[in-house]
Amino acid sequence: MSIQTEVARRRSFAIISHPDAGKTTLTEKLLLFSGAIQIAGTVRARKASRFATSDWMEIEKQRGISVASSVMQFVYRDCVINLLDTPGHQDFSEDTYRVLTAVDAALMVIDGANGIEPQTMRLLKICRARNIPIVTFVNKFDREVREPLDLLDELERELGMTPVPLTWPIGMGSRFRGVFDLRENRVRIFRAGEDRIGEESFVSPDDAAGMAALGPEWPQAEAEIELVQGASEPFDPQAFVSATQTPVYFGSAINNFGVREVLDAIVDFCPPPGAKHAEQREVEPTEDAFTGVVFKVQANMDPQHRDRVAFVRVCSGHFERGMPIVNARTKRTLRPHNVVTFLSQRRDIVDEAWPGDIIGIPNHGTLRLGDTLTQGENLQFTGLPWFAPEAFRSIEVVDPMKAKQLRAALDQLGDEGAIQVFRFDDGQMLLGAVGVLQFEVVAHRLAAEYGVAARIGPSTYIAARWVSCDDEAELERFISYNEARIARDTVDAPAYLAKMLVELEVAKERWPKIRFSAFREFGSSTFAGVAAE
Repeated sequence: MSIQTEVARRRSFAIISHPDAGKTTLTEKLLLFSGAIQIAGTVRARKASRFATSDWMEIEKQRGISVASSVMQFVYRDCVINLLDTPGHQDFSEDTYRVLTAVDAALMVIDGANGIEPQTMRLLKICRARNIPIVTFVNKFDREVREPLDLLDELERELGMTPVPLTWPIGMGSRFRGVFDLRENRVRIFRAGEDRIGEESFVSPDDAAGMAALGPEWPQAEAEIELVQGASEPFDPQAFVSATQTPVYFGSAINNFGVREVLDAIVDFCPPPGAKHAEQREVEPTEDAFTGVVFKVQANMDPQHRDRVAFVRVCSGHFERGMPIVNARTKRTLRPHNVVTFLSQRRDIVDEAWPGDIIGIPNHGTLRLGDTLTQGENLQFTGLPWFAPEAFRSIEVVDPMKAKQLRAALDQLGDEGAIQVFRFDDGQMLLGAVGVLQFEVVAHRLAAEYGVAARIGPSTYIAARWVSCDDEAELERFISYNEARIARDTVDAPAYLAKMLVELEVAKERWPKIRFSAFREFGSSTFAGVAAE
């Protein structure tokens, strides 16, 4: 197989949405329709006997929400699809932001009753900033939802791109009859069915009896279709790839309705892997030499082995199990033999991988977020973000005899990037997170995965800013002068901690050469990519 051939048949995309829009349910149904699983899980109740394939953590099963992104690889229509299910809750948005650096497209799921919600808007802004093409699926039309014309207007107003419907709903709720496929010029009849794929029924517009059976919902939908076709632009695949158009599909994920159309859109419209930007140059996927970037680290996917897996997006070349690869940060050579692909928590040993694929390399802390892997070239891929925490908590171990285990556990959880661990020179530790729900997850995982009971309490700190300076001596003076306010994060980057915002403003005035940053990108050094406020 040539690299060009393998690149052309890869599709890598992330599913994004506001919580409860049906994202994880749609993920299950995509796996079902591709044949990757035989029966779909459920995310609806704690007592259910099945859980969503993508929700593998115990706390995800208990709470019915996704708290960490999951990777799933499967084949559909001879295309290798790398699907990344992301957390919808804003408290876990850092994980989602990093996942978006590893994909070539996104599937946006919208609750038909609620339209575009706040978390969806945040994720859309990230996609727009990176020019990530977006496929839109408007879910829950088996319920009473908003009028589709209103939803289209909101999409165009909020997305900053043109929505082009490729299916159109006929009715809603108890009057939902199906969708009209504008590409195939036929109606797909709606029949409910949660777990398995049933036979699909279609009606041609030339079939007068069949169309009449749709009832009064069809004339209304027909008028709306005529209005939409007259007012909107035709779908242009190139405009989609350039992120100026989004194809829109309507359906009901829980009822398997509209799922096949979405899968076909991913294969037909989503671009294959493209070039990736490194500090040194642009890296094309069809280059012979292997390159990859670690965009996620997950500890304890297999609790019995206390493992740590680095998720690597293959950016170029051909990866083969056991081949020597170099970590550009440490200059150390690895020869990974137990490399895996994923179907959520399930793993399969992989012998080879191509650009666009997501592979997992089990390791004992040698690989970190943002690490670039090559065959010897000095490269550093950019764009992997860290955000300053917005909430802080103190932490101490309940049993002093387990203080060492607590530090080791926090090292691993900090390496994942979902929680930020700051250490002061006196040994005190401080937890920082974008959202407060992360602290609950940390407490649960410390107890369940590491056997460490910890007290997580309030903190007087309200803000953190990474500090850097072109003048190293000036930075050292600042750190020495503000010793009580300086803590270091997982990668030893110094941060200034403030108990009042006025403290931060005063520090900026007194130290004009120091950069105070709420955002940090991974780069070739600890401080590379730090942008001042």
